[in-house]
Amino acid sequence: MIIKNGSVFTARARFEKLDLEIENGRIVRLAPAGTLEGEDVIDAEGKYVTPGFVDIHIHGSKGSDFCDAGAEHVETMCAYLGSMGVTSFLGTTMAFDEPILSNIFDVAKPYFGKDGYGAVLRGVNMEGPFFSKAKKGAQAEKYIVDPDIGMFERLFERAEGNIRLVDVAPELDGAVEFIAEASKKCTVSIAHTTANFDQAKAAFAAGASHVTHLFNAMPAFAHRDPGVVGAASDDAAHIEMISDGIHLHPAVVRSVFQWFGDDRVCLISDAMRATGMPNGVYSLGGQTVYMTDGLATLEDGTIAGSATCLADCFRRAVSFGVPLEKALKAATINPAKAVGLYDEVGSLEKGKRADVLILGKDLSLEHVFIGGKELK
Repeated sequence: MIIKNGSVFTARARFEKLDLEIENGRIVRLAPAGTLEGEDVIDAEGKYVTPGFVDIHIHGSKGSDFCDAGAEHVETMCAYLGSMGVTSFLGTTMAFDEPILSNIFDVAKPYFGKDGYGAVLRGVNMEGPFFSKAKKGAQAEKYIVDPDIGMFERLFERAEGNIRLVDVAPELDGAVEFIAEASKKCTVSIAHTTANFDQAKAAFAAGASHVTHLFNAMPAFAHRDPGVVGAASDDAAHIEMISDGIHLHPAVVRSVFQWFGDDRVCLISDAMRATGMPNGVYSLGGQTVYMTDGLATLEDGTIAGSATCLADCFRRAVSFGVPLEKALKAATINPAKAVGLYDEVGSLEKGKRADVLILGKDLSLEHVFIGGKELK
């Protein structure tokens, strides 16, 4: 397969007029536009050729949730996300106890890294249960506990090493010690926290490198009390941002890119099962969620994840005034780097998986290739 004459988003995070050749599920060649020939050709003149989107924080979609712990729910998510241009994702858990999480991981294990279902499940984002109850958001308080490295290590083994990100509130008892150990196995993120600036700095010094949905479920940034956001500015390798237009004001989305730079921002969806579904009543982490026109809330009005796919979060970031190249990097290259997937996915380079999108100039999705095979 050859994709000719497209504006290819390269690993340098800029567009170049190139031809791209796919063979046996891999990118085998990038060449000047109009120079490659073959029998199976798509002319992408006037279109964007990009990596597939990488969503490292997503709970569910199309009526299914990763925590439903049923193979059919994993497959539903894979199929829907693939159809939207998300080609890799981390199944994201909620605050649950060890037996429930163990069962979720048992169901997911056969799907880790497997093609044929649509988007590829690349591992787990273990969001909870090591959180502050004061900043629980839509997490179920009855499952929230202090950081427990023994529990984490048992679950890490249960998932056969496929936990790629774990969240923790650094002000909790034992959190710094937990971070020091857990960061040897996966990315550790600060999340659902009341931590002040010094506590967040201590977490980064211990090995945390990531911040979950910046500004949400944490103290506000203030000029004399910068908190987690200020510490992240100093020390975080990557921060997540939900650019659905609901969790953050568009001006904040623009500001974060200007503040943190385009190497550190990861766009995420934080999507739950109502994504891709009509308005109605759904659930998240065992709690009832009401979704109306993209806004998902608990009964008390607490925002309960998003109902927007990463592909649309990317488009909304662009519509908010984020330069196209920066928004695209934050939805592909950066998240892949943040959780150790960049050797395989996240950019269009020789030898990498052929997870490739062709977008129209209006950013509409025209073709999706996952592992070199086009989704129809």
